[in-house]
Amino acid sequence: MTPDELSHALRRHRLLAVVRGTEADAALHTVLELVQCGIPLVEVSLTTPDAFAVLAGAAQEAGPGAMIGAGTVLTGDEARRARDAGATYIVTPASAEGERVAHELGLPVIAGALTPTEIVAAHQAGATAIKVFPASMHGGPSYIRALRDPLPHIPLIPVGGVDVEAAHAYLAAGALAVGVGSPLVGDAASGGSLELLRKRATAFIESVAAGRAP
Repeated sequence: MTPDELSHALRRHRLLAVVRGTEADAALHTVLELVQCGIPLVEVSLTTPDAFAVLAGAAQEAGPGAMIGAGTVLTGDEARRARDAGATYIVTPASAEGERVAHELGLPVIAGALTPTEIVAAHQAGATAIKVFPASMHGGPSYIRALRDPLPHIPLIPVGGVDVEAAHAYLAAGALAVGVGSPLVGDAASGGSLELLRKRATAFIESVAAGRAP
């Protein structure tokens, strides 16, 4: 996947699912279920047990339309192992060695940042988009709107506390996409109900559709 391809996918789907669980098998089933529900952009956090095996399984089983990335990538070794497992992009929580190595490997990067200074630095370092985290703790949609005024050229993805009600508001405020973890995934990646996961996925897809900026 190229940076342009990732950018296009984010602009088209507007929703990045973040899977972080306590059971590898459940996490894999969660990824596959999300893709089946119509959410093809899924980030597997490396804090999940056997995360690289989950990435490899998802890359093999999710189908050609799925776009599976590795999240919480901090080190260069993690970036390399994620690439080898089949991740097509990486997501970082902050500026770290993994971001630089991912660029060297040709992997698109969604880089974590919060302040305007951090956001500009990550963009200038080559990030495809900026993960604004934790967005809900710093003004929510109004913060994204404020950032967009001086930085309209930088694609922003708010992450952290993005629930169904907030998802469309973030997009209307100018976000490229929203990143959603527990409000979408719930306990599915730790062995919880996939039926409830499907219901939440439907709700988020509808919310994102309602919030698309004109």
